[in-house]
Amino acid sequence: MIVKSLEDIVGTEDETKGDTWASRRFVLKKDGVGFSVTNTVIEAGTENYFWYKNHIEAVYLIEGEGEIEKVETGEVWQLKPHTMYLLDQNDKHKVRVRKRMQMICVFNPPLVGKETHNEEGYYPLLTE
Repeated sequence: MIVKSLEDIVGTEDETKGDTWASRRFVLKKDGVGFSVTNTVIEAGTENYFWYKNHIEAVYLIEGEGEIEKVETGEVWQLKPHTMYLLDQNDKHKVRVRKRMQMICVFNPPLVGKETHNEEGYYPLLTE
């Protein structure tokens, strides 16, 4: 059994940060369950481009407000607490944040823990 709290992760090697976001990694590849779970925050007033070329990501918004745009089509969906989106086609997307967002994200394949977005917006597929 694995039990962790957010305070166990913040400020440790299991927290990765970018200019506008922070990702706290609760479950990683080393845990051997076939997926990873993160708590991610994205700051208000930002537009963020992401593309998970190597991962499928499900996101459940706990708090905050904004919108997500599917880059290929220009479709836009509003995001508010208790909204989920699934990037099931490795969708290139933009997240625009009006109110600081906090979300739970599940990745498959699982993250190793050191991933950060590269210049194209995606996490490399790390094995160790």
